[in-house]
Amino acid sequence: MANPSAQLIARRADFQAALHGWYRTHQRQLPWRASPSLYKTVVSEFMLQQTQVATVLPYFDRWLRELPDFAALAAAPETKVMKLWEGLGYYSRARNLHKLAQAVVAMPAPPRTPAAWRELPGIGPYTSAAITSIAFGEPAACVDGNVVRILARLTGETKRFSTSVDAAKHFTPLANALIVDAPAGDHNQAMMELGATVCFRAKPLCLTCPVATFCAARRAGNADELPRFVPKQIEQRSVTRLFVVDRDRILLRRGSANAKRLAGIHELPEACDLGVKPAAATLVATKRRTITRFSITESIHAIAPTSALLKVIAKTEALEWVPLEQLDHVTLSGPHRRWVAELSKR
Repeated sequence: MANPSAQLIARRADFQAALHGWYRTHQRQLPWRASPSLYKTVVSEFMLQQTQVATVLPYFDRWLRELPDFAALAAAPETKVMKLWEGLGYYSRARNLHKLAQAVVAMPAPPRTPAAWRELPGIGPYTSAAITSIAFGEPAACVDGNVVRILARLTGETKRFSTSVDAAKHFTPLANALIVDAPAGDHNQAMMELGATVCFRAKPLCLTCPVATFCAARRAGNADELPRFVPKQIEQRSVTRLFVVDRDRILLRRGSANAKRLAGIHELPEACDLGVKPAAATLVATKRRTITRFSITESIHAIAPTSALLKVIAKTEALEWVPLEQLDHVTLSGPHRRWVAELSKR
């Protein structure tokens, strides 16, 4: 039986013609595709990491108005950068983008190869391929979750991958073979567009897929099952937080400057920050969310600021009182801004 990858590569020209023709007609009108620039490409790629297009659109528009180019971003204070990013999550992306801009403006010219871009903050194999293929036409294939899903189905690959990184490494040679002799930027964007709008994780639109005739999974009828991954072990975590309001001000905890995820970002303090036992406060809300492999239950308790509590707060550097009328001027993590707004109305 012929190797499915080899069969696909042998039909590369026909595959590209079908994919690119579809993309020219059906691509979404996105702001980073209108009057494209290297800066727009870089900003959009950072924002789109683990974030849906619909969520990114208002952030991208606001970002470009405030920070229109690398020089403006490089010169901006970190507080402004983080405030513009507020609610997008994964805040290390914003810090890395800020550092990247400072590195780029210090260069005689921006780098043009994937290898050179990978030397910059926040740039991995996928992002370097996306930036250089779109901005400079470098024949480097992007392999993200969308592309893995497409290639797994096209080849009917039933192997179970332990992680998304393993899957991307497995399919990168095939992705690079399929981009040969193609306009690299359009090809990569067409693959990503196909995964985002047709080749869905669940219930893919196989009947309207432009490359359905090349797809082994469609012939086998198992597209919904591919790609296959070893099930993740979900770890349960519980966090007890406090909602403390005193004289029209709210108590928040500011993330340490050395924190990997929430450096400088404000959140409601944890009970352990103030030495408070949950039984001593009133439960006002229970929130659940999932971050990577963690399923987190957050119990929020309201408590009055006693004199003893005020002394603890005064001695704890990470804790600070923020006037409710100035909440818009500090950077809160997205969930916590929603929770504070909800609880403040009660």
